[in-house]
Amino acid sequence: MDSKKNGGFNTLKRIFSFARPYKARLFSSITLAIVLAALAPVRPYLIQLSVDHYVVNGLLRSLIWITVIQLGILLAETLLRFIFMYITNWLGQTVVNDMRQKVFQKIIHQNLSYFDNTAIGTLTTRTVNDIEAINDIFSEGLISIIADVLTIVAIISVMFYTDWKLTLISLAAFPLLIIATYFFKESVNKSFHQVRNAVARLNAFVQEHITGMYVVQVFAAENREVKKFTEINKDHRNANIKAIFAYSVFFPIVEIILAMSMGMLVWSGASRMLDYHVTQGVIIAFIMYLNLLFRPLRMLADKFNTLQMGMVAGERVLGVLDSEEYLHDNGTYAPTEIKGRVTFENVHFEYKKDVPVLRGISFEAAPGDTIALVGHTGAGKTSIISILNRLYEIRSGRILIDGHELGEYRIESLRSRIGIVLQDVFLFSGSIYENITLRNDSISLERVKETCRLLGIHDFIMRLPGDYHFNVRERGNMLSQGQRQLLSFARALLYDPAILILDEATASVDTESEILIQQAIEKLISGRTAIVIAHRLSTIRKADQIIVLDKGQIIEQGDHEQLLDLKGVYQKMYTTAIASEQQLA
Repeated sequence: MDSKKNGGFNTLKRIFSFARPYKARLFSSITLAIVLAALAPVRPYLIQLSVDHYVVNGLLRSLIWITVIQLGILLAETLLRFIFMYITNWLGQTVVNDMRQKVFQKIIHQNLSYFDNTAIGTLTTRTVNDIEAINDIFSEGLISIIADVLTIVAIISVMFYTDWKLTLISLAAFPLLIIATYFFKESVNKSFHQVRNAVARLNAFVQEHITGMYVVQVFAAENREVKKFTEINKDHRNANIKAIFAYSVFFPIVEIILAMSMGMLVWSGASRMLDYHVTQGVIIAFIMYLNLLFRPLRMLADKFNTLQMGMVAGERVLGVLDSEEYLHDNGTYAPTEIKGRVTFENVHFEYKKDVPVLRGISFEAAPGDTIALVGHTGAGKTSIISILNRLYEIRSGRILIDGHELGEYRIESLRSRIGIVLQDVFLFSGSIYENITLRNDSISLERVKETCRLLGIHDFIMRLPGDYHFNVRERGNMLSQGQRQLLSFARALLYDPAILILDEATASVDTESEILIQQAIEKLISGRTAIVIAHRLSTIRKADQIIVLDKGQIIEQGDHEQLLDLKGVYQKMYTTAIASEQQLA
């Protein structure tokens, strides 16, 4: 239990560390909380004074002055409360802004294995919903709780100072309030946990199914997926209803307890007033004290739950920030240019521990060479290009570029000199120009046009409405697969990479696009070291070296003629592929 409390305290401490740059505002809000707490019992006390001294004795002039003073205190309290609320909410939103910035920065630099094991919807929840809940720690949580507790202490202190007997009678029902508050807090806390988990499941489900809508509709799975969504949505609704039920029970109970306190106050106060032990002003002031007292008490349990939910969200967000599944950019080598010599020395790699994907891969590509990777699905072709670009870390062995290990390079310097064109092209919502440059403002439109002319795709872009400013929409849905592929070539060539990784993607495009793509490929690999994943074996006959992979190992290696002479796996694959292409033709 203690470790749990310490964990909560450490979480709160770390969250408030984000407020360190704004400590002047943090201290200002705490100071205002103290001032507002001190002002809370002042007006009831002044009303008591007015009734007992000025009204009873008919001191009209003094009554006017004390009324003016009360009005001034009311205006001052209103202004201070406005400033207090503005500062706490400003502080919360500013901290949330900074935390969200750090979380997104952390996510975008994560190792790809992190995304293999973490649902996109979950990360969306962490970046949006959970961080927004942290804002409540400032606006409705700890600082607000401090203000309420100080107000309660100030009011009870003045009540005891005024008449301790009447105070004890007035607060006799408080144990009932404490019990009700405890059960309310536990019930709502449990419900809020369920709500948070349901929100995460909803986000993950919606994100996944909108992304995979094509598959859902092609296989007529709409009704089944709607049924699954209905179950998750129902869990979310039920969790919220439980919280609503707790609120519906708690607030009427508080009103009943307040009414009981008022009844005991009036009964005892009237009896003592008849005996001249209590004045009318004291009774009126105590009625105001109780109303002022129950207002923060009514909300305190809710604010504790808000604080706890903010801390739960904070733990999840800090879990993302604390993740060690990112590539440590410890390299310092950042050459102005590289020649493009690629060397693999006995490389072993695995996505999951003890499940090898690559086993003892060794080969070398001289600057300007074209290396083709061939093999059945799961042979390890994509894994080779992923680790070359340092998207994943290898388990053992060495990968060198121009004689320097990948770890010696600064990641940004390394990746800026490696161009990559994947079969599954991802385009962001925005213009063609923004997608080719990836929103790099230093790259001019004219430079983009020159690159597209070189690849022979300028004309097709100019035929689009808005040409280079044509909005491709989310994932490039306004373009065909072949057109998206051509844009990815321009994206790769724009940075003039020394090494080109190419997942040849001509298998599912139209003939016109295929011709353009083949022409673009020839221009792309000219004078560059190219590593090509070959889907059509007829396109790699000119490769300087062909590597045949099977189950993560190199089983054959050589140029096209050499491998045909071996009459092994490559020869069988090539013969089958040519026969298949001839049938399709």
